[in-house]
Amino acid sequence: MVALAAGRVTLSDRRTQQSWPVEIAGYEIAAFSVTQSQYAQVTGARPSSVRGDRRPVEGVSWFDAIGFCNGLSTRAGLTPAYRVHDDEVEWDAAANGYRLPTEAEWEYACRAGTSGPRYGEIDEIAWYRGNSEERSHEVGGKLPNAWGLYDMLGNVWDWCWDIYDAEVYDSYRVLRGGGWSDEKWSCRASVRRRSHPTYRIDDVGFRVARSIP
Repeated sequence: MVALAAGRVTLSDRRTQQSWPVEIAGYEIAAFSVTQSQYAQVTGARPSSVRGDRRPVEGVSWFDAIGFCNGLSTRAGLTPAYRVHDDEVEWDAAANGYRLPTEAEWEYACRAGTSGPRYGEIDEIAWYRGNSEERSHEVGGKLPNAWGLYDMLGNVWDWCWDIYDAEVYDSYRVLRGGGWSDEKWSCRASVRRRSHPTYRIDDVGFRVARSIP
């Protein structure tokens, strides 16, 4: 986990042509996507299509990611961040357990103080369609950003906590970062994608975050 100080980030949406600033409190975020080994240790499951202990877990839904966060918190003796009732998930903001980053936290972490579309040259920092050989790769195989975070772009998309647009897409959640099957246009700090929280596919994973008391 990497601790990040409080800050500010401006989010934007290409579909609606809107942008909005977000103030961010200090928090921690994982340096790497959750790996298949880590996921199996907590859940006992290995859902990924291309196997490897240090490859990012993929083929996991948003609900799967929520369950992992609560399971990891329990194992660590922390208060789970989520209360789950059937298909309803409530975030306990006072809890000290692991959780998904908000999309503002995700973009703030991805940018690491930069303002361009990426924090480095794409072939040096990301696995995407142009270099991935149509598969995921072990985490940490590319250069990190200035804050020591790896694979923020490429390899697998990251689930975030946020609902994308409730009025138009109902319960669809935000995905960030681009994946191994995407063209380089999608592997940019500002790109937003959406998917149903039950959706599973082989280029979507997640990383964990944690509030700092």
